[in-house]
Amino acid sequence: MIPNKLFLTRGVGVHKDKLASFELALRDAGIEKCNLVCVSSILPPNCKMIAKTEGLKIQKPGEITFCVMARNETNEPSRLISAAIGIAVPKDRSYYGYLSEHHAFGEMAKISGEYAEDLAATMLATTLGVAFDPDSAWDERKQVYHASGHIFKTNNICQSATGHKDGLWTSVIALAVFIKDDFGI
Repeated sequence: MIPNKLFLTRGVGVHKDKLASFELALRDAGIEKCNLVCVSSILPPNCKMIAKTEGLKIQKPGEITFCVMARNETNEPSRLISAAIGIAVPKDRSYYGYLSEHHAFGEMAKISGEYAEDLAATMLATTLGVAFDPDSAWDERKQVYHASGHIFKTNNICQSATGHKDGLWTSVIALAVFIKDDFGI
């Protein structure tokens, strides 16, 4: 099975029980009805990014759903957590791209999201043979990656939250959800 569509989603949940907190994050992301199977980081060739609303319409309750998931949780009051997915799409869409997941403590959403995006872009750049200085800042490498003519697009989705003030479990998730659609919706 090779997915041909993908959508990004994220969520946060808070509850006294760790599992229930995760379930609430899944509900917030809109994918609680799916049986999730986490896979690694390859974006299939010609996989089209679609809107979350379009992707959720296709999902059926109980469906086995493949995804790349970033997940983090805490029950420490005021502890900052984040979960991010980065995506790097090659210019030649017949070639595969990369997804990355990043889970952090103490990082704001912007920093965590950019880190995940950087990871995905760097993995794709090394696969494509793009020369770059690994010690340069993300903004500089991003320009090099795009100027190379090999990387078409990079993006990220991130969810961050601070631990509940009373020590309830707080969960954050970010996901890239794959869809195999043979009917051309």
